Amino acid sequence: MPEGDVYDWFRRGAQLLEQGHPAAAEQLLARAAAAEPHSRSIRETLARSQFDAGLFGPALENFKAVALADPADDYAQFGWGMAAARLGDFEASVEHLALAVAMRPEAEHYRAALRQTRATLAARAGAYGPLLPGAPGPRQPRGQELPGDD
Repeated sequence: MPEGDVYDWFRRGAQLLEQGHPAAAEQLLARAAAAEPHSRSIRETLARSQFDAGLFGPALENFKAVALADPADDYAQFGWGMAAARLGDFEASVEHLALAVAMRPEAEHYRAALRQTRATLAARAGAYGPLLPGAPGPRQPRGQELPGDD
């Protein structure tokens, strides 16, 4: 066990994260979260460290827990959306990034992430055809229509 109490672990973990050591921060913050599982500040900082360490699944779960505990937490919604995007769930990503943007429309990094995720969804829809039955699919260049496109 690290020295000190839960608050000491949290402070040291947050400091390590700020210094660019997310994996080390995650170790301390995970212990703090285990001791204080209902602390939103600990879980949010843990989620940030997990995201920065490339642990997107656990980061998503912790951002989600914070957002469910306080749906008005724009940063938790943003983190949930970013982690979902890294895991390839762009539909969930758009949902949570849009919530974050609605709560803090002045946050350019929120808006940029939402634009990027929407562009990814649009590109995938164009590459893979219609997402909904009856929706128009991708257009072919003139003279390269597929059989049955007339």
